[in-house]
Amino acid sequence: MPKLSHVCLAVGLALGCAPSLVAFAATPASKPAPAMSNDATPADPYLWLEGVEDPKALEWVRERNAKAEAEIAGTPEFQKLEADLRAILDSTDRIPGVTKIGDYYYNFWRDKTNPRGLWRRTTLDEYRKPAPKWETVIDLDALNAAEGRAENEKWVWHGAECLKPKYERCLIALSRGGADADVTREFDLETKTWVEDGFFRPEAKGGLQWVDRDTVYVYTDFGDGSLTSSGYPRVVKEWKRGTPMASAKVVYEGKPTDMYIAAYHDLTPGYERSFVSRTLAFYNDELYLRGKDGKLVKLDVPNTANKSVHNQWLTLELREAWKLKDREYAAGSLLVIDFDKFMAGNREFDVVFTPDEHTSLSAFTWTKQHLVITLLSDVKSKIRVLTPLGEGGWKQSLLDGVPAVGTTSVSAVDPDGNDLLWMTTTDYLTPTTLLLVDVGQTPEKLKSMPAFFDAEGLVTEQQFATSKDGTKVPYFIVRRKDLAFDSKAPTLLYGYGGFEVSLTPGYSATVGRAWLQQGGVYVLANIRGGGEYGPRWHQAALKANRHKAYEDFAAVAEDLFARKITSPKHLGAQGGSNGGLLMGNMIVQYPQLFGAVVCQVPLLDMKRYSKLLAGASWMAEYGDPDTKDWEFIQHFSPYHLLKDDAKYPPVLFTTSTRDDRVHPGHARKMMAKMEAMNADVRYYENIEGGHGGASNNQQAAHMAALAYTFLWQKLK
Repeated sequence: MPKLSHVCLAVGLALGCAPSLVAFAATPASKPAPAMSNDATPADPYLWLEGVEDPKALEWVRERNAKAEAEIAGTPEFQKLEADLRAILDSTDRIPGVTKIGDYYYNFWRDKTNPRGLWRRTTLDEYRKPAPKWETVIDLDALNAAEGRAENEKWVWHGAECLKPKYERCLIALSRGGADADVTREFDLETKTWVEDGFFRPEAKGGLQWVDRDTVYVYTDFGDGSLTSSGYPRVVKEWKRGTPMASAKVVYEGKPTDMYIAAYHDLTPGYERSFVSRTLAFYNDELYLRGKDGKLVKLDVPNTANKSVHNQWLTLELREAWKLKDREYAAGSLLVIDFDKFMAGNREFDVVFTPDEHTSLSAFTWTKQHLVITLLSDVKSKIRVLTPLGEGGWKQSLLDGVPAVGTTSVSAVDPDGNDLLWMTTTDYLTPTTLLLVDVGQTPEKLKSMPAFFDAEGLVTEQQFATSKDGTKVPYFIVRRKDLAFDSKAPTLLYGYGGFEVSLTPGYSATVGRAWLQQGGVYVLANIRGGGEYGPRWHQAALKANRHKAYEDFAAVAEDLFARKITSPKHLGAQGGSNGGLLMGNMIVQYPQLFGAVVCQVPLLDMKRYSKLLAGASWMAEYGDPDTKDWEFIQHFSPYHLLKDDAKYPPVLFTTSTRDDRVHPGHARKMMAKMEAMNADVRYYENIEGGHGGASNNQQAAHMAALAYTFLWQKLK
């Protein structure tokens, strides 16, 4: 069942979520973003760069793109790297991840021949083979050609929502040029054709969710007043086939100050229920059960808890301690209770996980008979299997086959039909492996990625830096075993530190080929603001405490110096989205620590961020700059912390014109301001690509090659 969780919303800020669950953007992508506002600061000479598609602004973009291309992309080294990265991204040896829909296993696939991608399917027996036979269901390149779509207007896949239990029809979400705003079309899965006069949602924020074959919930832009101040749906309606969307029946209306309103229907036989989700802000939402009479009943649980319902079970992930009657449940705990009993007044929750100083809940999934939870113990994975014992609690055991170091993730294959799990294992130097696990049985290895770079002689280690306030901050280092420890190694330090997102070890062919194989050292910092140690780790760097995330990152850099791994002139930093804000603060607050910085799709003007695109939805993370919160926000607003007499490290800013989540004006204005200071800066803006920066493998390879070539030029 779809779940509008804070995990999805948070990851969406940086990585994106399934469009059928959440879509991010404040205005339809076909229109320029509303750049000018009545309270705009007149002293800002670069405000005009917020006009996303303004011809003058795009001319400015193209001029700087050309300069960056001339400086970075004109070398044989760049061209070789770009070709290698493109070959990796297009490789048919990659593991095709699949989702079970009915009797088939579906995969979305992009390669050199299919740059926009194929939605295809196969059987499990066929999937087990080294080279499965696939049946194409939707060919996006053929669709774009048939509709005559221009290059920067081509469809980008945003996902499919298929109708249980027969799976004859699907709602397909497609994005124009990679923006968060998308359209939804109805598709016949049996005939593999678009349904004539079927359900269609025009380009906007939101989505459609099946209720039955002839009914959907729709939450989208219905016109004036139908969006929240964050630019997301404020109204959800029930829409019947054959009627205009405008005449659909209102199910729920949120307030303009809410963040996101949606509804969904659980179609699992025996557990058919409808829910309305009201997200007031990050980490603050309400869940309502919708009765057959249309009446809504709010679940009496904390707004800050992540809530989900699976069959007979209600689960709560607590972000704050909760005192209930004579019991107090710790923040970070996972609670489970029978849903119908809860709605009848029972409050006797089972506590299936309680965190400790080293261990936090990362994720959970249900199979037919088990609850499987993924834990992080000092940022290393452990998997527990929990089985309900009627009225007698839960049996617990560890899942076999989980490596001691690295990242393991699991997801249910068919939670209504069996106890099978997909399990992936990975670390920095070991290509990702996919296994099929029948709980209680020996895992079956299905597929492994090939080695895309030479890891011979490399080693991974975990260290802990001491931050300014004494907090121990974990980080991972990937280096050569025979490293000289002479402070001269070109080193790349990566971080994010926000929205309770955890960064865990994983095999990255791009990092391996572009950095490690060149002789560089790669470091990943698990700074506060993330979720590596649960809600407490995230909440330690919220709002007025944001500086602690930046102090953590700086502490890791200084620890690298103390260990003689590298030195400031050989240390680079990289981050995107909220990590781009992190990079902005490294540039302006810790310039002495870095020899180069790559700042990607960043937030930088924290005075205006809440007025640009989806920015208002992040005030629970950063604060409201139009209130007294500005007293602390101004201390981590890079655009306002720039000083004419300061010396800044070389910087590459990258963003996307089609990013309708984090406004490209942030990067544009920071670039223009630093350029006017004669700082060592360069800029590249992909004309399409959305918040991920690229909408196909060619663009992804080009953007990555620009970043790594720049870093290598400056740090070697």
